[in-house]
Amino acid sequence: MSWWAIDVRSAAEQRGRMSAWLVSRTGHAVEERDDGTLVTFAPDEASAKALVTQLECEVDPLAETQRRLLEPVDWSTRWRDGLGPRRFGRLTVVPSWLPEAAHPDQHTVVLDPESAFGSGEHGSTRAALTLLERLLQPGQLVLDLGSGSGILAIAAVKLGAARAIGIENDPEANQVAIRNADRNGVSGRVEFVEGDAGILAPLVGPADLILSNILRTANTALLPSITDALQPGGRAIFSGMEQAESSEFHQALRAANFGVIRESLDDGWWGVAARGKDGNDGNEMKDQKEGQRPQPPSRLSRPSRPSPL
Repeated sequence: MSWWAIDVRSAAEQRGRMSAWLVSRTGHAVEERDDGTLVTFAPDEASAKALVTQLECEVDPLAETQRRLLEPVDWSTRWRDGLGPRRFGRLTVVPSWLPEAAHPDQHTVVLDPESAFGSGEHGSTRAALTLLERLLQPGQLVLDLGSGSGILAIAAVKLGAARAIGIENDPEANQVAIRNADRNGVSGRVEFVEGDAGILAPLVGPADLILSNILRTANTALLPSITDALQPGGRAIFSGMEQAESSEFHQALRAANFGVIRESLDDGWWGVAARGKDGNDGNEMKDQKEGQRPQPPSRLSRPSRPSPL
């Protein structure tokens, strides 16, 4: 189907009536440009001609109109426009269709999110990647709760984790994640399982680091399971929350005996890293925020800072 645009120019006093009429006839929103031109759309040339004829008879015979054939758009791939590599310190996330994906290096994640969440373009994913790149230590076991496209689990092993396990309740997303792991050559170190993260996380742990890029309510509900799934003193990275929710989640962390060690903010999306009970971070980096360039604790290696999907 080839859509047509119809540009309508009429006297200023007629525009309100004209706009309401176009919306009622087409069922589409009407664009009003700076010069007063109204733009509406029709699914084919015959419909566009009929709309113009009806407009001239019923609304304004003096209106100027112009019909334009629109270029066909493949909306299944159009969403890719404008996406490019994202850099997070040592880590780079590259969409699979870009030339840079042809020869990835050790710290490059080649990703095609398809229908799953997690492309590196959303602020919540970027906040999680920022904290992951800062805090992951080589050889760790990582759990990724609500793993979506697999971006965080794959990034973890690219950064040196011995193994990562993603838990996702959407079987279609898991298939996307498996393809992304294959694409990155890490299938032997990354596994994706389907099910309830609250039930499965303690069964596949204990983990050194847990990632949970979901919603605040889900993150809060998962805190007991995350506690059970962590090594003593292990760390968890939480994202998927807006900055305005930080105070409430801080309270939930304290109630669950987690101590905050670092925070990250990206385009209004807030992420936080915390250490579980029996940890040792009380005097290390409490409530440090990305952007203030805090010094890391001496026992952590200092990776470069990452650049969020």
